[in-house]
Amino acid sequence: MKKSLAGITLAVTLTAASTPALAVDWSANIGWSSQYFYRGIFQSKSSASAGVDLEAGGFYAGVWGADVDDGVEIDYYGGYNLELGSVTLGAGATVYTYTGDFDDTYTEVNLSAGWEWLTFDAAIGTYDNFGGPELDYQFYSLTAEYNGFYGVIGTFADDFDGSYLEAGYGNTLTVQETDLFDYGFSVIHSNEDLAGGDSSDTNFILTLSKSFDL
Repeated sequence: MKKSLAGITLAVTLTAASTPALAVDWSANIGWSSQYFYRGIFQSKSSASAGVDLEAGGFYAGVWGADVDDGVEIDYYGGYNLELGSVTLGAGATVYTYTGDFDDTYTEVNLSAGWEWLTFDAAIGTYDNFGGPELDYQFYSLTAEYNGFYGVIGTFADDFDGSYLEAGYGNTLTVQETDLFDYGFSVIHSNEDLAGGDSSDTNFILTLSKSFDL
């Protein structure tokens, strides 16, 4: 019996010693947007944001906050991304919370599949709706990217309605081989359901951001 226990202990010890520890990478980010839009829906003008992220062997988690005039939006998220050659698969979850009365909590499961320059994203969630009946929603988008240019088509389903188109360009401003900050220009066209009126709406947006390794 003692020999068996000793053998099991040795096997566990050798297995633990031979398993490489996952390298954990921490980073932080700050940003500013001339208008904050999310999934084609206007949130705030001149919004500042900041966040912290960690990555470890495909796993990721983070927290991100943005000014939405009436309080602060604070998002919590985590998940796992798997790369299989030119194919990328992802699964995770996100919780959107707010410190003021701007909006109520959203909780959703996130799924993604990408191939080279094309990515499909899906979100399946619930909306707390300020104590009223909870609302169920789905969101689907298809994104194409090439050399900094990108285009997105997104649409809601279930208890939420609306769709939008987005196109833009992003890059990093570099001076004498030093990366200063990231910048982006985009145009978003939201249909009347997302624009909150009787007609569609088109907006031009400038974003600036900077990431730091911790």
